[in-house]
Amino acid sequence: MTETTLTDVERALDRAADLETEEAVSVLRTARQDVQGLANNPDVDEDRRRELETRLEQRIREVTERDAYDSGLGSAMNPTEDDAP
Repeated sequence: MTETTLTDVERALDRAADLETEEAVSVLRTARQDVQGLANNPDVDEDRRRELETRLEQRIREVTERDAYDSGLGSAMNPTEDDAP
C-alpha cells in the first residue's frame, strides 16, 4: 500500500470541486484524514501540510453551507421583502 502524499491530497481537493455535495464532502473528509495522518511524517513539509488541512476544512464548510443555503435555509437566514411577515 502506498502512502498518500500532499500532492495526492491537493488532487482530491481539486477533484471535489466537480462532485455533488455528498460525494464532495466524503472525498474532502477522506483527504483531511490523509493530511492529518501525515502530521508525524518527518519527510512532509509541515507548513504545506497545515495549509492544506486549513484549505480542506474551509472547503468542507463551504460545501456543506452551500448545500444548506440551496435547500432553503439561506432564504430563512437572508429574507427578502417578499419573505417578510
